[in-house]
Amino acid sequence: MRFLPRSIAARHSLLRTLLAVFIAATIPAGFASAYNGHPKLVVVIVIDQFRGDYLERYRDQFGEGGFRLLLDHGANFTDCNYDYANTRTAPGHATLFTGAYSNGHGIVANEWWDAKKKKMVTSVEDDDTKVIGVAEDAAGSKAGASPHNLLADTLGDELKLATQGQARVFSLSLKDRAAVLPGGFAADAAYWIEPKSGAWITSTYYRRDLPKWAQDFNGGNRAAKYWDRDWKNANGDLLRSTAHRKGKDGSDAGFYEVIGSTPFANEYELEFAKELVVYENLGGGKATDLLAISLSPNDILGHQVGPDSPEMAAMALALDRELADFFGFLGHQIGLANVWIALSADHGVSALPDAAKKLRIPAANLGVGKLEAQINATLAAKFSPGHAGSYVKFDYPVAWLDEDAFAAVHVREHDAEAAVGEAMKQAGLVREYFTKSQLAEGLVPSTTLGTKFLHSYSPEGGWYVMGVPDIYAVGSATGTDHASPYTYDTHVPLAFYGLPFRTGTYRTHAEPVDLAVTLASLLGINAPTHAVGRVLTEAIAPPHQAENAVRSPNEGAQR
Repeated sequence: MRFLPRSIAARHSLLRTLLAVFIAATIPAGFASAYNGHPKLVVVIVIDQFRGDYLERYRDQFGEGGFRLLLDHGANFTDCNYDYANTRTAPGHATLFTGAYSNGHGIVANEWWDAKKKKMVTSVEDDDTKVIGVAEDAAGSKAGASPHNLLADTLGDELKLATQGQARVFSLSLKDRAAVLPGGFAADAAYWIEPKSGAWITSTYYRRDLPKWAQDFNGGNRAAKYWDRDWKNANGDLLRSTAHRKGKDGSDAGFYEVIGSTPFANEYELEFAKELVVYENLGGGKATDLLAISLSPNDILGHQVGPDSPEMAAMALALDRELADFFGFLGHQIGLANVWIALSADHGVSALPDAAKKLRIPAANLGVGKLEAQINATLAAKFSPGHAGSYVKFDYPVAWLDEDAFAAVHVREHDAEAAVGEAMKQAGLVREYFTKSQLAEGLVPSTTLGTKFLHSYSPEGGWYVMGVPDIYAVGSATGTDHASPYTYDTHVPLAFYGLPFRTGTYRTHAEPVDLAVTLASLLGINAPTHAVGRVLTEAIAPPHQAENAVRSPNEGAQR
């Protein structure tokens, strides 16, 4: 496809945006229905590790047509928080698309201990499937991925059911879990990358071969153009280079490791998304289609440099330009009057502990690797004196218990989890803890914190203990992380653009579980099976209002 130079394309994008706003304001809102293809396409964009305060922090620096399309011409909810504690990527993506928390959808973490395999497994790996899209020697014996661990269905699944399969549902991300879980069970395909080469892959759960357009994308070696480039900010300062280098293990570092932490990887994802829209003819059928895009680079970079670094600011501004380009593409391809866009994130992130400490705020990089050995030694001294044992694995602040190790010393789940929790507490790892046994029985305080941990419970994942960390305490020895019940991890954006939404800034409380429920209601389909969110009625324009002239961007705003 041929695109105009950036400066000209930006002006055309702005004109298309303004035209779309005018058209959207003159079509009756009641016309929307997934059954008759109105809108033609729903696009849900999830930015991995994008804090809720970023949109306001950088608002004055955003250009036209990117984030401002949603901020100035859409409904923006500024007080959107996850009401659970396990603020990780896999649970976050599952929550956004099921409208439920972990106690409904079952995804408790990115990975957990598998008692049968005697190892940690990911939330989406599936031995009954294989990776496709790369040579067999590159894929090796690695299992494919599927949504088999989900206990609830998704917005896409309900869209498929409602239209007897006529709606097309696709999802993509650099990460397998962030592609698979949004798509749900019935997705036509979920795509993610092979980390070394950057090639787009999927699994046999979806199809036996990559479609020709995706094969051609990989065959054209589109990833190559992002190597050996300098990433500079608006002032021309060099921030990072994607020059070839060695990785942590001494081998050649791959696409994910080198390019993944730069805006080039967002550009790469959106480039693939454009091809998908064109060649799968999204928005061209009789029913509404759904495309979920999870943008991973923010998370990869954020773990390294924290939320307040110059790199993170430059990343947000680069993404703004890339989104403007993508929205302009949708306007040209489908017409923005025929598209609804939703924007959110799977979690936030803690400030760098060193930055917090400079302001006299308690914070710590714990380096849990060493503490894991300490906890195991404490447990061995209690249960198997004189014999070393590996009783737990940590993904701080969660401890995953080896059930067999405790069974060998005749300790049952309830007692094992309590012992691990006490050992974590005594070591100063956490201020409090909740065991899986407690959560299963609902034995938590009737407090906001207690509710967050109840919502984090899942019957999946073997035996585990969820710790309550100190504020700004992260498990890594360097950098920062997310996995707490605190606002810096739970606060995320939630914004909508499209025909039925009343333009404004809404300060009423919202949660990510509201996204799927609101879209389902407007599409006239059932909400996902375990959804607990609410329809955000305050941001929905009455049918008669959409028949009036163009609305002011601030009309209907909640102050």
